[in-house]
Amino acid sequence: MRSFLTVLIVLSASHAFAAPAKQPNIVFILADDLGYTDLACYGSKYYETPNIDRLAGEGARFTDGYTCGANCQPSRAALLSGQYGPRTGVYTVGNINRFNWQSRPLRPVDNVTQLPFDKVTIADTLKKAGYATGMFGKWHLGNDAEHHPSKRGFDEAISSAGVHFDFKTDPKTEYPKGQYLADFLTDRAVELIESHKGEPFFLYLPHFAVHNPIQAKKSLIKRFKSKPPVGGHRDPKYAAMIASLDESVGRVLETLDKNGLSENTLVIFSSDNGGVGGYESIGLKNKEGTTDNAPLKGGKGTFAEGGVRVPFIFRWKGTIEPGRTDETPIIGVDLYPTLVELAGADAPPDYTLDGVSCAGLLTGQQKSLDREAIYWHFPGYLGAAGDQWRTKPVGVIRAGDWKLVENFEDGRLELYNLKIDLGEKNDLAKSEPEKARELHDKLAAWRESVGAKMPSENLEKDDSDSPKEKGKRRQKGQRKRAAA
Repeated sequence: MRSFLTVLIVLSASHAFAAPAKQPNIVFILADDLGYTDLACYGSKYYETPNIDRLAGEGARFTDGYTCGANCQPSRAALLSGQYGPRTGVYTVGNINRFNWQSRPLRPVDNVTQLPFDKVTIADTLKKAGYATGMFGKWHLGNDAEHHPSKRGFDEAISSAGVHFDFKTDPKTEYPKGQYLADFLTDRAVELIESHKGEPFFLYLPHFAVHNPIQAKKSLIKRFKSKPPVGGHRDPKYAAMIASLDESVGRVLETLDKNGLSENTLVIFSSDNGGVGGYESIGLKNKEGTTDNAPLKGGKGTFAEGGVRVPFIFRWKGTIEPGRTDETPIIGVDLYPTLVELAGADAPPDYTLDGVSCAGLLTGQQKSLDREAIYWHFPGYLGAAGDQWRTKPVGVIRAGDWKLVENFEDGRLELYNLKIDLGEKNDLAKSEPEKARELHDKLAAWRESVGAKMPSENLEKDDSDSPKEKGKRRQKGQRKRAAA
């Protein structure tokens, strides 16, 4: 009798959280430059995010979620294409002359600044599977008409980024004077949900919040002005921007609830890279930050944990067990195969997807993912204040609890055990040479398998560091930095 009851309980539990046959709606909300600890459900005691916290409480919160890039464009290219940077050629923002690589020993690999046309986006694939598709927000994968999201799988698409008030949209769209960009984008998202509630839809909502410039609604700034800082979380304007982002998530959830869609909608929330801050932890001076990613090291533009570890939350009522915390490492390229599986779609033929599906993790049918490691390849430079560098050319691998960083300029290896050293303070490369060698061999083999291009020797090294030349470079960099 006892064994019979046990079987019934197991069958009931598996049925309660197994993916239903009906195609789910998919809502993917992507924040811009939101740090790992910028949410209350990820540790902040200053920022207020009740709606995102509710999302996490009603779904699965991943503690070891990663983005494929240390800044905006490469992470978005990987999310939309399902491919690591070596396959798309998108490694950073803009061309290689954005920073003064001429003073360094290596010449970066030329960067692709628009998502190549041979890349099949997740929107292309879901549209083919019968989904209505919509995208509202920051695209950043090509500015011309042919690269517009409306030509890359989205039935409805409005792109906008750059400022949070008095913004421009493509295509041009009227909006009330003084409206905040996050509110405008959410209006469009709500309209899409309500107009397609009778059919499966894929909504991609990539906010420009909380990217610079730090601009927020006065009413929300006032809420935080008298609130005492907690650690590196201290800026009332930035807190107000996060509050607007949270309001957007709340409105989307409310719309799903109101239309009876919550139990057939997968909602995903993440960020494109780490927060702007934490640079003193990697030894930079006079590099101001807006937030702090502690206990993680570094921030946006670095391949330390603070630059690439991000919040990752999944909610699907009745399918994903609520209140789950999952420590499995996942990365941006995993999203594409996950959505393909959950939507019952066909993966593009003769097209490589570098990630693995997390569908079984989400539904509770798997405890782990069948892969050895996740990877990063960055064959360029990202500058900082003065002549400092957020990152130089590197390759990175994470396998289990171990993380190895290979510095391409001099071949130096760094090895960290993230389970006992989340802040990457203790380099174990010398004390654990066999582990370092094992991971380095895997990293090199992966690079060869994906055809990763390596930076070359800089044969025309420019050692000119006159104040006049420094000033010219700094002004040029400041003009282009807003696009980062």
